Amino acid sequence: MVEVDDRDVFCSGRYLVSFDTKNLPCEFYDVVIIGSGIAGVYTALSIPRQAKVLIITKETIEINNSVLAQGGIAVSLDQHDSPALHFKDTIYAGAGLCNETSVKALVNEAAENIATLCLYGVNFDRDEDRRLSLTREGAHSRNRIIHTGDATGKEVCDTLVRAVSDLENVTIKECTYAIDILTEDNVCKGVLVTDTEAGEFKAYYAPVVVCASGGYGRLYSNTTNPEVATGDGAVMAYRAGAELMDLEFVQFHPTVLFHPENNNFLISEAVRGEGALLKNINGERFMPKYHHMGELAPRDVVSRAIFSEMQKTGCKHVYLDITHKDREYLENRFPTIFKTCLSYGIDMSKDYIPVAPSQHYSMGGIMTDEWGRTRIKGFYAVGEAACNGIHGANRLASNSLLEGLVFGRRIGNLIKENFEEIKNQSGIKPELSYNNNCKDKEFDAVELRQELQKLMNHNVGIIRSRESLVMAMETIKKMWDDVCGINPANIAMMETKNMIFLAGMVIKAALMREESRGAHYRTDFPEPDEKWLQNIVFGGRR
Repeated sequence: MVEVDDRDVFCSGRYLVSFDTKNLPCEFYDVVIIGSGIAGVYTALSIPRQAKVLIITKETIEINNSVLAQGGIAVSLDQHDSPALHFKDTIYAGAGLCNETSVKALVNEAAENIATLCLYGVNFDRDEDRRLSLTREGAHSRNRIIHTGDATGKEVCDTLVRAVSDLENVTIKECTYAIDILTEDNVCKGVLVTDTEAGEFKAYYAPVVVCASGGYGRLYSNTTNPEVATGDGAVMAYRAGAELMDLEFVQFHPTVLFHPENNNFLISEAVRGEGALLKNINGERFMPKYHHMGELAPRDVVSRAIFSEMQKTGCKHVYLDITHKDREYLENRFPTIFKTCLSYGIDMSKDYIPVAPSQHYSMGGIMTDEWGRTRIKGFYAVGEAACNGIHGANRLASNSLLEGLVFGRRIGNLIKENFEEIKNQSGIKPELSYNNNCKDKEFDAVELRQELQKLMNHNVGIIRSRESLVMAMETIKKMWDDVCGINPANIAMMETKNMIFLAGMVIKAALMREESRGAHYRTDFPEPDEKWLQNIVFGGRR
């Protein structure tokens, strides 16, 4: 593990804004959960019913990355499969940086959590014998992906949100932006928030805060992530003294629709799992020359292969060909993808689908152990916001939703075990105040964000080099110098300050890792290096 001194990154105050808890409207809870995706909602369902729980979400409850997940959830159910094989595939995809303890928890506890989803009424696809249908995705050695057509995330999210909305012990507050984690002597005290409509600051006090705020895909201009994925959770955790790990590992999904009207619609890996072939602009299949698993190679391999073919042919996309399947099959198996492609004049039963890689997932995030714990007492992280070492340098397809389930329930179990102590700490109002010493001045958050996203896409994307990273760092430093002394007057400014800060840390980690591993590829260090079989960690010294 390589620990990076805080002074080696941009200077940051303890809190983003000035406040005094004596003057803040407040409410008291046992547990506050930041985020309404599968990880956050399932955690709430796993917490004892006698706990007073609050879920806050930046937008409305249905806007999150989980809803957009098409492919499915990985679980070893087939008679020819096993948790051991699932473990092996996850470790292989992770390129040497997976935490084996976390991966074992993931694969061994998968089936029981899927059984729980079925009890909640999630309508997974089934075969004629009513067994869960299984398909295959990249780098999986067996068919082990359960799914609901091509809208698995939405089906699971909708079901779990209905379930949590019926609980009397859970309150849901939409359009609520988490600004910072409130702490005292490295102990979590709650969350400082602002209402996206009224704009006033509030404090939600709780001895337990769970960050399930998602990843940082919106650092990039080309991404499958929704607008809310701005990395706020990672930055507020860092300011509070939690550690961030593996920030340089940003996964690009190989097949995202390339169309003048839409370049962020995901074409699920399951399409390749059902036999689709990748072809270049000349109609030539190319994946077998890059990897023995062909179209089902790990995502980082497929993305770079597509990028290489695009460069060779001078075209901005390649094609996905599943025309060997008939229309009825495709409409039933991939209803969302079929309908969306058709709306752009592409009949995937007859036409090739133009695709190109796009940012999709953040392997890095808030460093936790295998129980979701951070180094701050009472502060947990789960889902894409967290980094517990499961994904290593490259996430195995369809492990993300599973991660939210397994570790959400683990956090719920810890809360249950320690509930008496948590209850004794509830209802206590800390006396905290902070002055950020910043000027009240506005900056153009929209313009600055667009500049940042283009920079990250071009310089810190699928293919990197010292030259591209140094250029990006110089630009980011200038951006930070321009905004660091300004008091953010609205949420757009808060998000943008967080994004610039986090982008600097991503670039710093990418510069430090002088090798190519998983999703991190550098032309000046094209091979993996055993001395880098370690994680880069920021923070944790407050």
